[in-house]
Amino acid sequence: MPLPALAKSAFDLKSTAWTLTALRLQSADLATLVTALDQRFGDSPGLFDNDPLVIDLSPLREADEAVDIAGLLPQLRRHHLLPIAAQGGSPAQMAAARAAGLAEALDAAPDAGAVTSTAAPAVAREVEVREVQVVHEIVRDVVHEVVREVVREVEVPAPAVPTLVVDKPLRSGQRVYARGGDLVVLAVVSFGAEVIADGNIHVYAPLRGRAIAGARGNTEARIFSTCLEAQLVAIAGIYRTTETPLPADVLGQPAQVWLEGEKIIVEPLKA
Repeated sequence: MPLPALAKSAFDLKSTAWTLTALRLQSADLATLVTALDQRFGDSPGLFDNDPLVIDLSPLREADEAVDIAGLLPQLRRHHLLPIAAQGGSPAQMAAARAAGLAEALDAAPDAGAVTSTAAPAVAREVEVREVQVVHEIVRDVVHEVVREVVREVEVPAPAVPTLVVDKPLRSGQRVYARGGDLVVLAVVSFGAEVIADGNIHVYAPLRGRAIAGARGNTEARIFSTCLEAQLVAIAGIYRTTETPLPADVLGQPAQVWLEGEKIIVEPLKA
């Protein structure tokens, strides 16, 4: 007797895109890494909330140094980071990562410095503008009129990405990502919440959680808030946490954040 068909599938498979924190290892020595993690995050126990993490091994790839991935994982979890994947390592390093239970992520994107804030315009060829040139040629004292079609390249601006606007408060654990554009938040971003944008971030309310602008490497992106109390601010992978206290003239005040070289700059918003 055939089994009855299930009325509804027990699960679906869907592709999705996540914005993950990447930990780029500059040293293969476990003791050095543990000390650095404690120094960086020891005074900020609430900075992470089991955030998914990719371990980026690309700086160690050429040297092919052995990395104690299995020993590193519990140290990362101790700081409330949840390692789920590794990327960029040599074949031996990636094999060690897989043996430790990590997935293999795509290699890191090209250097953020090569990314600009404005997308390069698309170039339309042969179909945008056509010009007709009339050329007179003299052959054996007889004037002949020759018509030639000339195709001229025309730059066509890429379509604008609409700004994502959020008008409701974001509570701890909530995350909003504006892919490809700017993010505007009209309500409070609570401690533990996260706002992410490939472009700029504008928060017209207290910004107390984490704000990550230029998430795909846009070094020209900025963060604006009418009340800056952020747990973390980051632009193009460079970040600043509460372990470096905000100056009194910007804490709780209207302020902007931008990147100067590899240094986060925070200054009051001028009227």
